[in-house]
Amino acid sequence: MMSSTAMVFVIDDDQSMRKSLERLLDAACYKVELFKSASEFLSRSAHAGPSCVIVDVQMPGLNGIDFQKGLTEHGREEQLVFVTGHGNIPMCARAMKGGAIDFLPKPFKPRQLLESVERALTRSAEQHRRASEKNHAGGLLERLTPREYQVMQLVATGMLNKQVGGELGMAEKTVKTHRAHVMQKLGITSVAELMVVLQKAEVPQVAKPGTKV
Repeated sequence: MMSSTAMVFVIDDDQSMRKSLERLLDAACYKVELFKSASEFLSRSAHAGPSCVIVDVQMPGLNGIDFQKGLTEHGREEQLVFVTGHGNIPMCARAMKGGAIDFLPKPFKPRQLLESVERALTRSAEQHRRASEKNHAGGLLERLTPREYQVMQLVATGMLNKQVGGELGMAEKTVKTHRAHVMQKLGITSVAELMVVLQKAEVPQVAKPGTKV
């Protein structure tokens, strides 16, 4: 099971379907919230933890496909499981291309839905983990002075202290001092660990000076 922060949201204009899904998800020990429309769901603040949204495709007002498009345009990453009684292949293809976890025709088997929900929450948890690591790594890099950041970028290319000094016009001893400060502020001891921090922060790799692109 997911962590206690995981949530499953159900959006369906059919009250009986909402209640049926609520009973199924409650029995599987998921925390559930119900919404009768996509617009009602969007009025709620984005959930801070892993989340899955089970959404009907055909609904009055904002339909499921347009709802998915709207989430993407606003940079939201809720993982969607579509359910529908009126689906077709093009609609399914569009939903899956948009990143949906599954597209289930009604009636579907309870186990099938629960497996889709679990996949959605697993993906969502991974997204939150990566985002947390990115924020942490980015915060560490913000501790560096502009000069330390320059030194760090060149060190990350594999350049030696003497080479870094030549590139930046500073003494090798000064490079060593900046490099030591970088390692201390980032809480690392090697270039390999530095590369991990940069990767988590999603900092673009700088080409080594003199390297042909």
